[in-house]
Parts: sequence; C-alpha cells; structure tokens
Amino acid sequence: MTANQDRAIVVSALKHAAPYIRLFKKKVFVLKVGGEIFADVASTRALMEQVGILHQVGIRVVLVHGGGPQSTELAGALGLDTTFIEGRRVTDQSSLDVATMVLNGQINTRILASCRDLEIPAVGISGVDAGLIRAHRRPPVQTENGGSVDYGYVGDIESVDADILRKQLDNGLMPVVSPLSCDSTGTLLNINADTVAAAIAAELDAEKLILATGAPGILEDASDPGSLISYVDRSELQRLRDNGKLADGMLPKAAAIDAALANGVQRVHVISYKVPDSLLLEVFTNEGTGTLVVNDIAALTPEEQAAPGDAA
Repeated sequence: MTANQDRAIVVSALKHAAPYIRLFKKKVFVLKVGGEIFADVASTRALMEQVGILHQVGIRVVLVHGGGPQSTELAGALGLDTTFIEGRRVTDQSSLDVATMVLNGQINTRILASCRDLEIPAVGISGVDAGLIRAHRRPPVQTENGGSVDYGYVGDIESVDADILRKQLDNGLMPVVSPLSCDSTGTLLNINADTVAAAIAAELDAEKLILATGAPGILEDASDPGSLISYVDRSELQRLRDNGKLADGMLPKAAAIDAALANGVQRVHVISYKVPDSLLLEVFTNEGTGTLVVNDIAALTPEEQAAPGDAA
C-alpha cells in the first residue's frame, strides 16, 4: 500500500465517522463488559483502547464490569462449589467473599491500570460507594414445581443514585463500576452486572446500553454462531425466551435488555468482544457487528433495518 493510499483510507474513515461523532458527542453510553475479557492484560488493553476513543471524541462512557469467570476460578482454587440457576450465580458467604476480592480488587484495579496507561481519566466505584446502588437481599424464588430457590447474598436493586455518576461525568471522568452493593444494614450483596448496567442506563437516560459478551450477539440457535439476529424488538425477544432459544448467561441479559428498554433506553446493542474493534464498528458504522434490540422494529429507519446491528 502506498503512502497516498494509506492517507486516503485514514481521511475516508474520519469523514465516515464524523456524523456519528456529532450525533453522540456529550451523550451517555453505558457499556457492560463480561469479566472474561479482563482475564489478561492484552485483551483488557484492546478493549480499553476502543473505550478511550469514545471518551476522546466526547462520548460520556460509564463502564460496568462483571467478573464471573474469575470468581468461579478462584472459588475452585479455594475448594468452593459454584452453583448457577437459570444463568444466575447462587452466592453464599464464601462466594460473596470471593466476588468481593475479584470484582472490587482484581478486575476493577486492572481496568483502572489500563486506563492510566491509555490516559483515560477513570475512577473506580462500586454500588456500595456513596449509596450508588441501593438494594435488598433477594427473597427465595418460587419454582414451577412448587419448590423455592434461595440465591443467598444476591441483591435486587431498589434504586440507583445517578447523580453520583453524573458528577463524575461532568468532571470529565469515566466511572468504572463494580456491581457489588449492600442493603441498608451494610450487608454486602452481589448483583448481576447486566442488571446493574441496565438500571444505570435507565437512570442516566443513556443514549445506548452496550453489552459486550463472548457471543456474536443474540442467536436464533444458541449452538450456531451463524444464526445471528441482526435486530429484534422486545416482543420477539420474549418469544425467543419463551421458546427456550435463550440459555444460561443470555437469560439474565435478556431480562436486563427488557428492563432497559422498558425504562426509557432507546437502543441496546449486544456485541462480541472477540470481534476486533467491535465496539468502534458498532458505534461508528451503520453495519455494526452484533444484535440491535429496540422497543419496536417499525420505528427503525430503512438503513437500520437493512444492516445488522446498526448503531445510529
């Protein structure tokens, strides 16, 4: 490739991105990223470089992270069993201690260290800090066979104090949120990170909620990566759930997506962190890379309906 060709590509890319930069400047994006991407420094940096570009062009990003794989790995190393029911982790006292070490310690700190390297002014915070997330312990859940499931120290969100995050955003900072919280007595509670991200997105009137996961997006057939659904609305998402098309970790994601859309978030994107530059492609191109979820497909523009996972 000649130098002139290289320059032409750069200029073309900037011109293509300019309308999106104008559209999203000063808007709030809530980005939830699964813990698996933070398993090593290289993958963490690859994601945070993309997040840094969003921040640098004036998009106000709140990053919510999970930590499930690391929690499971540490629990196993300590000889503790890990139980999941419909994709949600059962958290006893020992599991809660593990989650606290992993979420507030290992992962949050790793993200902040990467931000320091990339000169992103990030600040770590959990749901416990300043009462950001107020929650109560989930009561036992009744099952279809008449029994019940006690999820242990798992929290259900009562409220989110969005002003805490707005103050950070207004000061040019990027909040990096761990999904731990506590009840009114100070008892720590573990909350699903997708659920936390959806609640924060709703309270901040976010332009977008973006869920970065290991899957390509939402699949018609969970065993077939080629069955990616480009765009879907809430009713179709419910149909997929009712028909058993969504399994394991996608179930709490679907619930979070539905809650975000029901509470005012206009667009939710499910993308794969395994696709190079997937976040930038989702935000700055019409084609995107994953699944776009909206309240009503009829409200999408023709361009959105013609291309997978549109970001506009």
